[in-house]
Amino acid sequence: MRILKIDDQISIKRSVDNGTEEQRAIVKKIIETVRQNGDQALKEYTEKFDGISLDELKVPQAEIEEALSQVDGEILEIIREAAENIRSFHEKQLRPSWMTTEENGTVLGQKITPLDSVGLYVPGGTAAYPSSVLMNVIPAKVAGVKRIVITSPPDKKTGKLPPAVLAAAHIAGAEEIYKVGGAQAIAALAYGTESVRPVDKITGPGNIYVALAKREVFGDVDIDMIAGPSEIAILADETAQPDEVAADLLSQAEHDPMACAVLVTPSSALAEAVSAEVERQLAELPRQEIAAGSIRNYGAIYVTESMDEAVETVNSLAPEHLEILTENPMELLGRIRHAGAIFLGRFSPEPVGDYFAGPNHVLPTNGTARFSSPLNVEDFQKKSSILLYSEKALKDNAEKIAAFARLEGLEAHARSIETRLRK
Repeated sequence: MRILKIDDQISIKRSVDNGTEEQRAIVKKIIETVRQNGDQALKEYTEKFDGISLDELKVPQAEIEEALSQVDGEILEIIREAAENIRSFHEKQLRPSWMTTEENGTVLGQKITPLDSVGLYVPGGTAAYPSSVLMNVIPAKVAGVKRIVITSPPDKKTGKLPPAVLAAAHIAGAEEIYKVGGAQAIAALAYGTESVRPVDKITGPGNIYVALAKREVFGDVDIDMIAGPSEIAILADETAQPDEVAADLLSQAEHDPMACAVLVTPSSALAEAVSAEVERQLAELPRQEIAAGSIRNYGAIYVTESMDEAVETVNSLAPEHLEILTENPMELLGRIRHAGAIFLGRFSPEPVGDYFAGPNHVLPTNGTARFSSPLNVEDFQKKSSILLYSEKALKDNAEKIAAFARLEGLEAHARSIETRLRK
């Protein structure tokens, strides 16, 4: 693994994948075809891309019950416990509507309302991501969303969704599930078909076609984000264990050849030991080729002159995941300004957050933690301002409001105020 001095250019930002012109054209055609032909288009695309001919797109209750019986009982309990942890964490994010009343009769406030409906895209086919189901469905449920829709591509052999995905959906409280993947699923969620009623917001990760489709429909519906490849930065001092640091770097590298894994430390000895340990562990990984590509292209160890410089380096990276593996990690927490999720100490490795602890694992990537937050309850709510002026309050402020309107050249605005003063 490369060991670099801080003078070398340091960045975890990769160019945003806007897709090729051909990919964008394919996505636009798929969306338009689904808008025109509805369910028929969904079935045709499912047969074309997934090799499965479906009579019904919606997952029947019998398949959900079958899935529950197929998942090992111990795994079901783990999913239930993780779901409860996630629910408990997100319930603490709830904020009430509020109103204030002033002496002159003015009432101001904010009304918080859950979205009517959301759609969750779950990538699949050959893989299962029950953790993504929990992390998207549960905050929406906590927010008060009444209708939650899941779409996911069916298995190419069975024509069904993975049992673990259906079990997680059931445990999280989502029962409206469709066997549809790709850009066509995003189109169905955004615009509706005979079977799939449209939703107000779409969340969840996917391949480049899903990402491009989300970008295309944004504005007609809301989306969560266009997520990039996973990334981890580890801030460590000489007390960190090299084998643990290496394992944590590789835990993100195995996601994707474009995933980024970076260690920032003032300790040259730790840097050398971690570099060697990464190479040793890499040789034993089942997903060796993927992880090796990530480490080769986007992995690095940066050696700084001091811990102060290391902290500022991490803030400039604004990583998706940040582990602080120092003697006293809490002492550094207040100095971290930019990170999607912060993991403190050697007993809080990143996978704890991926699956079980409770905070959301849908996080800002590609440096966007400078201005973005993890998926949370507020992403599934909207806010309305409340204004009530009494007659006295309007008369007390009418001249000022009218003057402001005329400052902007909006005479009708001013007259809207003044016509009430003549009565």
